[in-house]
Amino acid sequence: FKQKTAYEIGVRLVGSEMCIRDSFNSILIANRGEIACRVIRTAKKLGYRTVAVYSDADAGAPHVQLADDAVRIGPGPVGESYLVPELILQAAASSGAESIHPGYGFLSENAAFADAVENAGLVFIGPTREAIDVMGNKAESKRRMIEAGVPCVPGYEGHDQSDKTLLAEGLKIDLPLMVKAAAGGGGEHLRLRLQRRNSGVGWTDDSVYQHGRGSTYRFGCW
Repeated sequence: FKQKTAYEIGVRLVGSEMCIRDSFNSILIANRGEIACRVIRTAKKLGYRTVAVYSDADAGAPHVQLADDAVRIGPGPVGESYLVPELILQAAASSGAESIHPGYGFLSENAAFADAVENAGLVFIGPTREAIDVMGNKAESKRRMIEAGVPCVPGYEGHDQSDKTLLAEGLKIDLPLMVKAAAGGGGEHLRLRLQRRNSGVGWTDDSVYQHGRGSTYRFGCW
């Protein structure tokens, strides 16, 4: 299958009901906990066979009991189970699942995983690779939202990341200024980095700039 967006695989909202074209008959949910339970309940209501995955740490969890089938994917640590794309794809193959829903967190924002699902001939129920890439960079995603006319908190999202430029842009916004690593996630590395001092205006430490999946790009978000 070609990787498809939700609308391309036939998902559309009609009033309060969701209608899905029969592009596939089974869904593997590559997640656990409440999000997995919600996806499983909805999929079953719509007539899809559901497949749960689990590690040794949650073999008896509600999402495992709720699904039609369940496949063990490894030991308790998520780095040895839920975060390993190969194990998720092996589970899909062994269970006969025709599509994968990533839930949120874990591999849901991993563009390479979306590609791997597509390359395995399965349907990835989620955003396109481009959307995942764009939303993974906070500066780029904010630029896209501004271009689309979405109201955003005033800030600086430019490519010039020198201290001189950030200081000038920060003073336009007013202080104190928060700085966020462009590739940071989950609220991490959002820090107060520019504030007024007795001697004037100055930066605090640079630790936030060293974070972000290999990215040193930064942007002021408030």
